[in-house]
Amino acid sequence: MSGRRITAQPLTREAFAPFGAVIDKAGAAPRPMNAGRARRFHDLARIAVAGESAQVVVGLVEAEPYPLPLTLSLVERHPLGAQAFLPLNEAPFLVVVCPDEGGRPGRPQAFVTAPGQGVSYAMNVWHGVLTPFGAPQDFAVVDRGGPGVNLEEFVFEEPWSIHLPE
Repeated sequence: MSGRRITAQPLTREAFAPFGAVIDKAGAAPRPMNAGRARRFHDLARIAVAGESAQVVVGLVEAEPYPLPLTLSLVERHPLGAQAFLPLNEAPFLVVVCPDEGGRPGRPQAFVTAPGQGVSYAMNVWHGVLTPFGAPQDFAVVDRGGPGVNLEEFVFEEPWSIHLPE
């Protein structure tokens, strides 16, 4: 499976830009609030939604860790809304995305988040499932709610093997 091996890279704004936005406080100017006892990092990512009666919804996910190297056989995309995942602790997680090639996912790219980083997948971007590693992890999820089919899945004929950097 040597041609199907992907090594994850550190998650950066520039590398992830074709797929959505990196969500973190780095480079964002905080605004004071609550009489100066809190700092708000505002507008870190946009969650676009499409379709009649569509709305932005917020949820929580409790995710079990995946063994590594990750065997990637399935990716998904959401044609009617962006989707953001914000870790509720400082553990890194694995992010897998694929460019679209004629309505099908192309060669995957993999990233490892820095502690505290989240991601927002743009509408219609092929991506892997939420993939913590090492320990269970909790996430806040900002997503699209409402009528319409907002999930498309693709199963690779031959899985990819995703590895952490050495």
